[in-house]
Amino acid sequence: MNVNGALEVLDRMRLPNGAYTASVSDDYNYVWIRDVVYTVIPFINDPSNRYEKAYHALFDLFQTYEWKIDIHTVQKPQFLFEHIHARYSTELKELPDEWGHAQNDAVGAFLWGVGEGYRHGKKVIRNQRDLEIVQKLVNYLECLQYWQSEDNGMWEENIEIHASSIGACVAGLNSVKMLVNVKEELIKKGEETLRFLLPRESYSKETDLALLSLIYPYRLVDREIALEILKNVTERLERTNGCIRYEKDLYYNDGQEAEWCFGLPWLGLCYLELGMMNKVNEYIDKTKMIIPENWEVPELYIGGSNIPNGNTPLAWSVSLSYLFLTKTSMIRTEQIT
Repeated sequence: MNVNGALEVLDRMRLPNGAYTASVSDDYNYVWIRDVVYTVIPFINDPSNRYEKAYHALFDLFQTYEWKIDIHTVQKPQFLFEHIHARYSTELKELPDEWGHAQNDAVGAFLWGVGEGYRHGKKVIRNQRDLEIVQKLVNYLECLQYWQSEDNGMWEENIEIHASSIGACVAGLNSVKMLVNVKEELIKKGEETLRFLLPRESYSKETDLALLSLIYPYRLVDREIALEILKNVTERLERTNGCIRYEKDLYYNDGQEAEWCFGLPWLGLCYLELGMMNKVNEYIDKTKMIIPENWEVPELYIGGSNIPNGNTPLAWSVSLSYLFLTKTSMIRTEQIT
């Protein structure tokens, strides 16, 4: 399989400002902070400037709305629109539509990506202004009391305390604590909540696809918890064309929950973290099954059908598939030589 097709697809979704549109469909022709973070992970060791340009675009976005961040470093948001928005226009402007903007994981993901990129030698931080934004986002999470803050979570839905959101914030704070001032108690409070919550995602969800983020890319949990999360996801959420996000998910549900394509390479990446190469090989085969010849990997297959929805290709799906196959290809080559 020619993995370069993935880069051609991703480059078509790359905007002039350096960010990425989630998809080219009318429903998803927007920029989500989280989607951008996941979309550019494959480029963290890449000689191109795709990684840093994406983060420069997000820094510019945060500078545009710095006034809002300033307010909510001292005063908790009371309404959803007061939160740092999760979704923007392709010109990186806020949208007036009502939305589940309380997505603490998106802020945590951004901080994680800044720190990771910096450690990998990427010039994600251009100047003191960027560092000031990082510090203000840390202060924003402190003001929110993220460790006990109900939010819309990765799937932008019901408000409750989500382990995946808290985990993203812990990972983000850990990632930037050498770059800006992060109180150690901020991290410890998140870790304490995770000890209480895990392996559940939330009060209402025993398991959820979003929990995979705590294994990859955040590497936050120990092996025992990781194996428990993977057991729950594979036994209860995995399907033929991907994974359902959680049981009784209504999004694109046509008698059954929708099957999200990126669930399969994501599981493969998690097993790779654990060194379980027999499982990794299993998910290489499963991932290849959901990648079309043109590399336009869909968001999902509509529940109860074998039909992809209109959000095809989804940048996040293409990116995780490409990342998993390139990582494992390198390992296999090393094993042969």
